[in-house]
Amino acid sequence: MAIADQKSSSSSSSDGKVWGFFKRPFRPSGNNNTTTTTTTSSSSMSHNLPQPNGDGSNSHASNSVSSVARSLLPTRRRLKLDPCNKLYFPCEPGKQVRSAIRIKNTSKSHVAFKFQTTAPKSCFMRPPGAILSPGESLIATVFKFVEVPENNEKLVDQKSRVKFKIMSLKVKGPMDYVPELFDEQKEQVAIEQILRVVFLDPERSTPAMEKLKRQLADADAALEARKKPPEDSGPKIIGEGLVIDEWKERRERYLARQQVEGLDSA
Repeated sequence: MAIADQKSSSSSSSDGKVWGFFKRPFRPSGNNNTTTTTTTSSSSMSHNLPQPNGDGSNSHASNSVSSVARSLLPTRRRLKLDPCNKLYFPCEPGKQVRSAIRIKNTSKSHVAFKFQTTAPKSCFMRPPGAILSPGESLIATVFKFVEVPENNEKLVDQKSRVKFKIMSLKVKGPMDYVPELFDEQKEQVAIEQILRVVFLDPERSTPAMEKLKRQLADADAALEARKKPPEDSGPKIIGEGLVIDEWKERRERYLARQQVEGLDSA
């Protein structure tokens, strides 16, 4: 009996354990907890991210980025300068000397240029500014008074503290040049080049000195050509408003010839 009771008690305990296992509620494992937490955190992060809306905020941000990128790019040159970064002057202390620079518009639109200098009292430019059509060029003349150096300092082949700046501005088309153009459109003004002053020995023949002489001669010739009055290709006016053109001259010659022939036949 004791043995039978022991068997029955062991079997009943094992049956209880089996049923107890099936009656336990389902509990998620540690991995499931991790997955649930990750999903929850990712969904909360997606809610925190800025969502596109219709007020154009994202487009405004992209435009700001593009403007910053454009500002980092090098400015495209509109003018070609010769010399490109220096202004050469004959070294003649106590005198006013001249330099020359050729300026050419290399863009596809009309461009206005303007000179500026750090020494406006001793320097001036002719012309101080102008508007160039695409492909057009001119030679500008720069005048400077050379001061007598102190302590017998040599000026030849040395850079002066005086600087010149050439600025450019794209304009819509041919128009009269006025300096106010650069004040009205400050955001569109570009600095083409900053030129340094270099003095040359006028008694010494160097490539830079010979080139300066040629450019100054070309500038003088262009100035004289501008001073000449334009040739009048219209009709000639003689006396009190009498207009004689080519057709009328031919007709008068024809009538005069007819009269001569008529007198001869008579």
